[in-house]
Amino acid sequence: MAGWAALRAGKGQGRPPIMPRIALYAGSFDPVTNGHIDVVRHAAKLADKLVIAIGVHPGKAPLFTPDERLAMLEETCAPIAREAKCELSCITFSDLVVAAAQRVGATLLIRGLRDATDFDYEMQMAGMNETMAPGVQSVFLPASPAARPITATLVRQIAGMGGDVSAFVPASVAVRLKKKFSAKL
Repeated sequence: MAGWAALRAGKGQGRPPIMPRIALYAGSFDPVTNGHIDVVRHAAKLADKLVIAIGVHPGKAPLFTPDERLAMLEETCAPIAREAKCELSCITFSDLVVAAAQRVGATLLIRGLRDATDFDYEMQMAGMNETMAPGVQSVFLPASPAARPITATLVRQIAGMGGDVSAFVPASVAVRLKKKFSAKL
C-alpha cells in the first residue's frame, strides 16, 4: 500500500504525481435503497474520492427533502467509503450532471445498471454526456443479483401502503420511511 501511495504522489520515481481518481454518482436517492448502496460499495473501490450528488429539480416533489437525503447518504455510505479507504462527499446539484462532475473535478461518472432497459437508456446518456464533457468517462456498474429488482419508486409505493421495505433499504432508512408515512396519515 505504501508503494502505491508513493507512486501516486510521484515520489522516488522521477514522475509527476498521478491525479486522484474522482468519481461522481448522481441520482435522486429518494430514498436511499440497497441498490444505491450496492453501487456505492463497488464505486468506492474504483475511486480515491466518491462524490454522491443528489439531483434537485424544481417541478419534482420528492418524499424526502435534499437535507434528509444528504443525511441518509452520509449515514449509510460513509462506513462503506471508510472501509474502502475512499474519501466521500455528498452534495446536491440542480443543473446537468456533467456540469456537477466538472465542478468537483470528477473524471468518472458512475452509473448503476439493473437490466437491459437501464443499459439502453444509460448508453444514450453516456453518448450525450461524452459530447458535452469529453473529460468525464461513464462507468457502468452492474447491480448485484439481490439489488436488481430494487427501485426507489417501488420502495416508496410499498412503504406508502404500509408494506415492509426492510429487505430493500438500510435499517435506518426503513425507520425514516415509516416515520414519514405515519406522519402523513
